Amino acid sequence: MTVADLDGSPYQGYLYGYPHKTAYRPLRPRPALADVWSGQRRTELFLYLHLPFCEMRCGFCNLFTRANPPAGQVAAYLDQLRRQAVRVAAALGDDARFARVAVGGGTPTYLDADELSTMFDLVDRFRPAGVPTAVETSPATATPDRLAVLAARGTTRISIGVQSFLDAEARAAGRPQRRVEVERALAAIRDQPIPELNIDLIYGIPGQTDATWAQSLDAALRWEPEEIYLYPLYVRPLTGLARRAPADLPDPQWDAQRQTLYRHGVDRLRAAGYRQLSMRHFRRASLPVVDAPAYSCQEDGMIGLGCGARSYTSDLHYSFDYAVSVGQVRAIIDDYLRRPESDFDVAEVGFRLDRDEQRRRWLITSLLRADGCDQAAYAARFATRAVDDFPQLATLVDQGWLTVTPDRLALTGAGLARSDAIGPWLVSTGVRAAMADLPAR
Repeated sequence: MTVADLDGSPYQGYLYGYPHKTAYRPLRPRPALADVWSGQRRTELFLYLHLPFCEMRCGFCNLFTRANPPAGQVAAYLDQLRRQAVRVAAALGDDARFARVAVGGGTPTYLDADELSTMFDLVDRFRPAGVPTAVETSPATATPDRLAVLAARGTTRISIGVQSFLDAEARAAGRPQRRVEVERALAAIRDQPIPELNIDLIYGIPGQTDATWAQSLDAALRWEPEEIYLYPLYVRPLTGLARRAPADLPDPQWDAQRQTLYRHGVDRLRAAGYRQLSMRHFRRASLPVVDAPAYSCQEDGMIGLGCGARSYTSDLHYSFDYAVSVGQVRAIIDDYLRRPESDFDVAEVGFRLDRDEQRRRWLITSLLRADGCDQAAYAARFATRAVDDFPQLATLVDQGWLTVTPDRLALTGAGLARSDAIGPWLVSTGVRAAMADLPAR
């Protein structure tokens, strides 16, 4: 991307990880996980468990998930997940320690209560008592029996994708649901001793106005969630919304509306006592940002279990194959279920990060957070300065989107609002080419 792209749409893409899985390629020969993790820092790992099932596929969703799988597939998936967990644990060795656990998908609470108990048996193979554990849910599946299992098995944070409290807007986003169902689910969550609730909302939905956006924000705040995520709507290829309208076309009017709604959301949440941690992430200012034990996505690794999960070390990110379309996702899940146990001893597809890509990943994952990039931590890791490694940062300063101090590089408020342009702008030429070379599937 060029400097001109920074002046274009502020919604180029959500860079939640670097590099994106569309840059991954088959690893040949497939490296043994025992070798991949040998010598890596393994004292504060992140465990991510992926359940690729949902009761429905939302119109905006481009995640790796399958709606309403055939009978027996969930049980078969949990069996295969257990086999993978055994092999991965053996590859890591007895000295691996985990600081965070997240269970996502898909919708993990698509599983019934007994299946959720089986899932937590897998988690507990890696998780010491008291480790913060987050689980995603939906209004349709946040039922009292499932939530009771989550609470009893040590869940400390539950995230629910509401998207909009207005029925008409939810339908317009390709998620038919009723507000009474949403409120019932939130009440069921608050009835459980789960310390933290996160509510996801979407802005930029067709027909949404300043007034209706305010209604959703106020409805969410009445539940006093510990965290709220505000997501701009994207129309991505191979999604339900893309079948109704062209995907990712520049639309200055829509961009302006999303920017206006974003600013309204920021102002409303700040007035309600929330601190902004990134363009999307808001947390009650009275709460600590991080509880012990510490985890740093820049320095600590991730172990992913399940066919849609990715793992990463300091120099290798790996996963299984990636797809969005219904047919391709089904094929990948079927392939995962057929694999011999020995396939879980190796990394299948991935991306090797050279020293430049390691620097770039550190910068991007730091800079898109409100607290920015710690200059001393970057220098300690790479023995260089970020401003010297990435002279293009001066462009962001000139635009008024970045501040540079001896201690920190941090986006301004205007810069945070353009995170979805700044992040893609910082992607390397090689990663961008690999992403573009992979056909949509």
